[in-house]
Amino acid sequence: MARVLFINAGSEGHVNPTIGVVQELISRGEEVVYFTIEDFRERIEKTGAIVRTLDSQKFIKAFISGGRNYLLERINGLLRTADIVIPSVLEQIKGEHFDYIIHDSMFGCGRFLAQILNLPAINSCTSFAQTKTAFDEMLEQLSKKIPAEINNEYQSLTAMVKEKYDVEIHSPYEVFCNPAPLTIVYTTREFQPFGEAFDQTYKFVGPSISSRLTQENFDLTAIKGKNSIYISLGTVFNQAIDFYKLCFKAFGKTNHTVVMSIGEKAQISDLGEIPENFIVKNYVPQTEVLKCTKLFITHGGMNSTHEGLYYGVPLIVIPQSADQPIIAGQVANIGAGLQLQMQSLTANQLREAADHVLNTPSFHKAVSNIKESFKKSGGYHQAVEEIIEFKSKYEI
Repeated sequence: MARVLFINAGSEGHVNPTIGVVQELISRGEEVVYFTIEDFRERIEKTGAIVRTLDSQKFIKAFISGGRNYLLERINGLLRTADIVIPSVLEQIKGEHFDYIIHDSMFGCGRFLAQILNLPAINSCTSFAQTKTAFDEMLEQLSKKIPAEINNEYQSLTAMVKEKYDVEIHSPYEVFCNPAPLTIVYTTREFQPFGEAFDQTYKFVGPSISSRLTQENFDLTAIKGKNSIYISLGTVFNQAIDFYKLCFKAFGKTNHTVVMSIGEKAQISDLGEIPENFIVKNYVPQTEVLKCTKLFITHGGMNSTHEGLYYGVPLIVIPQSADQPIIAGQVANIGAGLQLQMQSLTANQLREAADHVLNTPSFHKAVSNIKESFKKSGGYHQAVEEIIEFKSKYEI
């Protein structure tokens, strides 16, 4: 039995794909110590892992303080989290032995901790992977108009982190993408943009979809066998009361049964009168609802996109931020759905787009093809097979 140090301070989209991996590792005899924020303690503890927590408020404050307007500012924010993550992790594992580390591709200073602890490292990549060449080209394009002080701050932050923690930082790519000898990517090469550009240190295992280990009160009989549409903007950027009301205009009094999940930050009472054919909840068991759904209107987070396609549901993607425009573009590229823009969206446009997707066979064929590739890829079971092979190479 090996002891695994898992570092993942991130959000739902970064944590959820790892749940099945952790369960499977533990079922094979590994002991997992998982660092995350308190919000995910219960979810991770149910896998059988030992949970240690990081201060989420300090972490978020440090990350956001880097700035939000430029990519290099976000990289500076990640460098600022080093003083939150590294001392806390080192203090909480003092005197303990670990055989290898699995770290998130973005949050948690994974590459730094792997160096400090001198552990074989595996990168857990829950978004699209990026090669160093593509990342450097993108950063160069985005940096042409960047104020000099932001680059100066990057230089001073890297110098500080290097000196304080005795780690090597050769490029912004290492801070933002945390490359490692093995990278587990939770999608397929077919869905990954430029999938052929990645070498064999990148293992595309497909969507890691497992039980969320939570109980939700939702009556699935209300939508089974119905012409159901599911609407969700995820768990972060979902305080969109105007959009939800627009959905009422688009689909109220139609023959669709519409399930709409609005998150815990929005209040159902703020929506006004709800059409009779709508079921509105703060939270629903998404994977179970998708099994009964004909169309998924989503923000295009990687988890939601994967889950929709995994269950054979065509998508209308209305990206909100982060990597969602890229994901939306890829959905459109493979013909599995449409991309719409929130800013100019009308109820008529949304209804017409929904009718178009529902009634056009090519969307359903494309979804069927990607669903098949997802199902064959192995998901978290394949991820653990790759981890076991990695262990044998390092004689762990």
